[in-house]
Amino acid sequence: MTSRRGRGPAAPSPPGGPRRTSGPGQAGRGQSTRGQTGRGQAGRGQSGRGQGSAGRSGVRGAGGAERAARRDRDVRPPTAPRRRPRALLRRRIVRRDPIKRLNVGLLLVAFVLSLFAGRLVQLQGLESKGYAEAAVRQRLNRIPLPAVRGAITFAQGQPLAMTVDARVIYADPSLIQQYEQKNHTNIRNKIATTLASMFGLDPATLLNKLTPRSKMDRYRELIHHVEPDRARMVTAMNFTGIGTQQEYRRIYPGGSLAANVVGFVNAAGDGAAGLESSTNKLLKGRSGWQKVEVSEKGQRIPMGEDQQLKPIPGKGLRLTLDQDIQWKAQDAIAKQVKATKAQSGSVIVMDPRSGQILAMATAPTFDPANYGKYPESDWGNRVVQDDFEPGSTSKVVTAAAALEAGHVTPDTVFDVPDHITKFDRTFHDSETHPTEPLTFGGVLAKSSNVGTIMASDRLTNAQLYQYMRAFGYGQETGVGLPGEDAGSLKPPNQWWGTDRYPLAFGQSVSVNALQVASVYATIANHGVRVAPSLIAGTTDDHGNLTPAAKPAQRRVISSTTAAELTKMLEGVISKEGTAPAAQIPGYRVAGKTGTAQRVNLKTGNYGGGGYTATFVGFAPAENPQLVVEVVLQKPQNGYYGGEVAAPVFKDVMSFALQSRRVPPSAGRSQKIRISPDQR
Repeated sequence: MTSRRGRGPAAPSPPGGPRRTSGPGQAGRGQSTRGQTGRGQAGRGQSGRGQGSAGRSGVRGAGGAERAARRDRDVRPPTAPRRRPRALLRRRIVRRDPIKRLNVGLLLVAFVLSLFAGRLVQLQGLESKGYAEAAVRQRLNRIPLPAVRGAITFAQGQPLAMTVDARVIYADPSLIQQYEQKNHTNIRNKIATTLASMFGLDPATLLNKLTPRSKMDRYRELIHHVEPDRARMVTAMNFTGIGTQQEYRRIYPGGSLAANVVGFVNAAGDGAAGLESSTNKLLKGRSGWQKVEVSEKGQRIPMGEDQQLKPIPGKGLRLTLDQDIQWKAQDAIAKQVKATKAQSGSVIVMDPRSGQILAMATAPTFDPANYGKYPESDWGNRVVQDDFEPGSTSKVVTAAAALEAGHVTPDTVFDVPDHITKFDRTFHDSETHPTEPLTFGGVLAKSSNVGTIMASDRLTNAQLYQYMRAFGYGQETGVGLPGEDAGSLKPPNQWWGTDRYPLAFGQSVSVNALQVASVYATIANHGVRVAPSLIAGTTDDHGNLTPAAKPAQRRVISSTTAAELTKMLEGVISKEGTAPAAQIPGYRVAGKTGTAQRVNLKTGNYGGGGYTATFVGFAPAENPQLVVEVVLQKPQNGYYGGEVAAPVFKDVMSFALQSRRVPPSAGRSQKIRISPDQR
C-alpha cells in the first residue's frame, strides 16, 4: 500500500479500477485534481501530486485518463462552471499566508527593534549623561561636617564657653519605608515613641520627621547635641534607618558666671545672646560637607564617589574679664539685689589706663546651658542695654566743664539755698536746708542740685553739650555687646526753656551704666578717655593669641582739671560727704553717689517711678588702678546711692585691689574745704 503525502495510508481501490468521481475535473481522495483543472493537465497531473502513477493505482495510465476525461466532455451537455469547493480555496490560502505572514512579521519585528534601538541610542548616547547623574544623585548622601566653634575664655585662659564632642541622631526615611513595605510592618511608631521617651520629645514631631517626602528623602536630623554615651545606646537598639554622626555641643563650665557677657548658642548652633551672638560669624567658622555613595540599604559603597569640603574652625575669644573679680562682683550684686528687693543690679570693674573691663556682672542672671528656663529679660546685659537718668553721678561732667573753662575753682563759693526757680520751674535739693555757703568742692561733696545749677549758669549751652558728648554721652561705647542703648542726649538746638538746668544735675539725659563708668575712668586716667574694651584678642585652633587692636583714646580734659576733680571726689567719701560707707582702710578713694528718680512709664512723670541708686569711684585716688561702678534699679529697702550702692562698691573694690595686688596708699586723703570757713 502506498501512502500519500500528509494524508496517511491510501485506501484500497474498488474492484474494476478506481471509482469514478462525481464530475469531470474532480478526483477522489486518492487522486490529485490540480492537473485536471486547467493548469497543464498532463504536466502537473502526472507529476505525482495531481494524479497517482500506475504504481499507485495499478489500473490505468495517463493516456486512459485523458481519453476518459475527453469522452466525458463530449458526452455531457455544457453546464455552468462549478464553484470550487471551499476546502480547496482554504487549502490554497494556507499555502500562501505563511510567506505573507512571515514578511509582515519581519516588518513588525524590525519596527519594534528599531524602536528599541532608538530608545537605546537615546539612553546610552543622547541622554546618557543626565541619567548617569541622576543615578549618582540617588546614591549620593550629603553629610554635613560642622566646624568647631571657637572657645570663649577669661583673661587667664579659663573657659567660659567651649565646644565638646557630641552626636546627632538622624534618620533615613526612605530606607525605613522600604523596610516597612518589605516586611509588612510599622516600625516608625516604635522608633518615634522610643526616642521621644529617651530624650523627652514629642512623639508626633519625631514621627513626622520619619515620614519620607520623596524617594530621595535619605537624611533627616532628629536630635542634636546628644552625649556620645547616649548615642551609643541608640545605636545598640539597631533600628533600621536610624544612625548617629559626630557633631559638637556647646557647654559653659562656669554656669551663670559672666553669662550675660558670654550669652548662649541656640538649638540651631547660632549665637543668640551676648558675645556668642555679636561675634557669631567669627566664633562659628565655616561648616563643611561630605558626599558619599550609599547602597539601597544605607551602607557606604567602597571606592564610590567621595566629595568633601573641609570645615574651617572658628576663632576663639580671649576676654579681658578676670575670673576671680567677676565672681566677686556677681556674688556681691546678687546678694544686694536680694537684700534691697531691687528690680535689678549691675557692677562694672575697669582698668582706667587700658579701658579693659575686668568684671561685668548683672542680677538677676541665667544659666546659658538652660536658657529656656529663664525669662528673656534676663538673657541680655543690663550694663549696656538698660538706659537711665544718671542723676548726681553726672554732676561731675558739669563740674569738669566749669573747671576746664576756668569759670570756677574747687574753692569758689556759692550761697546755696535748698531750691531755685528758673523761669517757670523750681528745682530742689534732695533735702531741705537753709541757704548755706558752699565751696564748689562742697557742692559736689554734698551733691547739691541747686549749687550745680548755679555753677552751670557760667557755661553756655554749647559748652555743656560739648563736654557731655566728649565724655561719651549719646554714643555707643563700642564694647561689642549686642543691643547696646546709646542713651539720649538732645543737641542744644532742641532744648526748650529750662532743659539745660536738669541736664546739669543728671536729668533729661539718659545713659547706660558703662557710659557712666567710662566718665570716671577718664578722670582717673588724668583726663584721657580710653574706649572700654571687653575682648583682649582672638585665638586660633592651636591656642595662639592675636591681640586686639588698641582701643581709641582722646583727651577730654587736662590733667590739672582731672586732679582737681579727683580731690573734690575724695571729699564725697569723707564724713561730710554723701558716701562715707565707700571708705576702704589703707586706700584713698574718690567717687560720687547718684540717686536719680525714674520716670513712671504709665504716667510719663517721676511720681511712683522709683529710684536708680548708684555709686561709682576709683582707687587709689593718687594713682588710680581700678574703677568700680554699682547700679541698683528700683531698690525697696533704701534707695540712696550712698546707702545701698556704696557698700557694694567697698566690697568689690577691696577684693579687686587685693586680687590685683595693688599696694595701699602712702598718705591720707587730701582734705577739701566744704564751706569757706573750714580750715
